[in-house]
Amino acid sequence: MDRAVACATSSCLLLITCHKVLEMFVVEDKAGAIAVMLASLLLLGTWPALLTLLERRGRLPQHTYLDYSLTNFLAAVLIALTFGQLGAGEPDFFAQLSQDNWPSVMFAMAGGVVLSVGNLSTQYAWAYVGLSVTEVISCSMVVVIGTTLNYFLDNRINRAEILFPGVACFLIAVILGSAVHASNAADNKEKLRASGIEEPSKEVLDKDAPKDLEDGSSGAKHAPSSKAEAGTAEYLIQLEERRSIKVSRSSTFFGLGIVFFSGVCLSLFSPAFNLATNDQWHALPGGVPHLAVYTAFFYFSISCFIINVGLNILFLYRPMAGAPESSLRAYLSDWKGRQWALLAGLLGGFGNGLQFMGGQAAGYAAADAVQALPLVSTFWGVLLFGEYRKSSRRTYILLGLMLFMFVAAVAVLMASSGHRGNK
Repeated sequence: MDRAVACATSSCLLLITCHKVLEMFVVEDKAGAIAVMLASLLLLGTWPALLTLLERRGRLPQHTYLDYSLTNFLAAVLIALTFGQLGAGEPDFFAQLSQDNWPSVMFAMAGGVVLSVGNLSTQYAWAYVGLSVTEVISCSMVVVIGTTLNYFLDNRINRAEILFPGVACFLIAVILGSAVHASNAADNKEKLRASGIEEPSKEVLDKDAPKDLEDGSSGAKHAPSSKAEAGTAEYLIQLEERRSIKVSRSSTFFGLGIVFFSGVCLSLFSPAFNLATNDQWHALPGGVPHLAVYTAFFYFSISCFIINVGLNILFLYRPMAGAPESSLRAYLSDWKGRQWALLAGLLGGFGNGLQFMGGQAAGYAAADAVQALPLVSTFWGVLLFGEYRKSSRRTYILLGLMLFMFVAAVAVLMASSGHRGNK
């Protein structure tokens, strides 16, 4: 975890403190676009690991997302006040705030809305249908729908003969990811069966979970006196008892609806941002400059912040996925793990900003390479959470193939990068 913090801190300081770079920083060439997309991939693959860490320790997702939303918006403000003032050219960030560019502003804010709703839906969907199904459906929809829309919106500046084979590599990687998680789930069931430990039902876990959080606790049970070794049956039971969302024996039909809904939402946020910065539908009045990527990201993040805060305050009192009820008072008193949620917000904010900067330079279809974030998330899962410990050889082989295909997908999608050129 210290490595994750150090990596994130270094990335943020690099963006904020290099004043000489900022004075001339506009990503225009292919090499620069690939560099910021790789940085985006690292950041966007790391923040979910921090949120997963908190959920596994029993912190309510509503509390975590409210903290996440604060620093996620702060990242957009920092980008606007640095890159937007010094690196966006004329007009700068403050000048664009007063221009008649509301059509583009609305596209940017619409992108923020669908991203927020999609992310929130995905986080709850896996409690019903599991990580494998959620990942396959949502990621496949994002890459196929989102990348195709961006390819045509960008006037085909990306090389189709490279781009779409990259999409195919990504889909193969996602399917392999499903097989990995299914194989690992089968391994876990076998561990429980062989140990003779009975897996507690979801009803029992929900019954035992505290419902009144006014004392400011996160709802987690106290950690067991003896911590089990990662990968053992005892560890799996302890994890399920401790976590805030109980995934054991969940229903599926309602969850599938959530997954498809989240996939549609996540497929649209990047094309909406593309329209906001490039005005392909000619919605802006004549003579009004296009929104700079930094200004569009500011408006994008405003709508993210509003939706995230509004929905999570609602979920405090009307929770989903069997999480206990909470309140604003309980949230304000819950400091356990807050620093990780705040850090995750910064990582997510800077990661999204870098993705859009790369997309504006080299095509948003190529920037969809950052959807290979499970490549990074899996690394943190193995390193931090002991995932796939004591699994079968079949699971390890599938895991290796999945990681290889994700690497290939990232390489091919980034190789399809084009050049938008100056308007």
